[in-house]
Amino acid sequence: MVPAPSRLHPLLRGRRGLYAVADAGVLPFPRLLEAAAEALAGGAVLLQYRDKEADAARRLERARALAALCRRHGVPLVVNDHPELAREAGAQGVHLGRDDPPMESARTLLGPQALIGVSCYGDLERARALAAAGADYLAFGACFPSRTKPGACRIDPRLLGRARRALGLPVVAIGGITADNGASLVAAGADLLAVVRGLWEARDVRATARRFQALYQASPPQDEHPEAGA
Repeated sequence: MVPAPSRLHPLLRGRRGLYAVADAGVLPFPRLLEAAAEALAGGAVLLQYRDKEADAARRLERARALAALCRRHGVPLVVNDHPELAREAGAQGVHLGRDDPPMESARTLLGPQALIGVSCYGDLERARALAAAGADYLAFGACFPSRTKPGACRIDPRLLGRARRALGLPVVAIGGITADNGASLVAAGADLLAVVRGLWEARDVRATARRFQALYQASPPQDEHPEAGA
């Protein structure tokens, strides 16, 4: 199913595949920047910068370096948690979880053109409320056991398809995803596979990114319409 054109953010048009989450807790800079370049060369369609440890000055320096890299590849950069950092670094958007700033304040700060994604965990009602408030994509997980968030609750992958049909927005699957187990999530309805360790801990990041993209080549989108008001 393809989300209704009126609900699809321009930066997400034609983007199905690997959502590379560049986590500074998994690979240190500058190695993470080098690996991000490999992931983009391998076909990653979206990149997120996630950094829970660095101070504000280092986060800004790193985010700007990633933003410049993404511009060269024509791929949007999303910053995890920090709308102000996204604006200062020249990123295209922000990803917000339950404990982050409210989506409405992020929209006010970043403007209508910004790409704003939200974590919905396994909660379809939360997803429904955030979609109504103007979120651009909805992330669900954990789909598999995750070393990045070992305490995360697991979801039923069928939730991905239900959310797409009901809400008409791109759906992101996250949590323990690898190139070996991702096909089932694509089949369930994931527009994007958000990957951390399954990408950055690979021996060949570029080749692994290509394997993720190949999952989408084998599963073309279906031309359906969302269930309005479902």
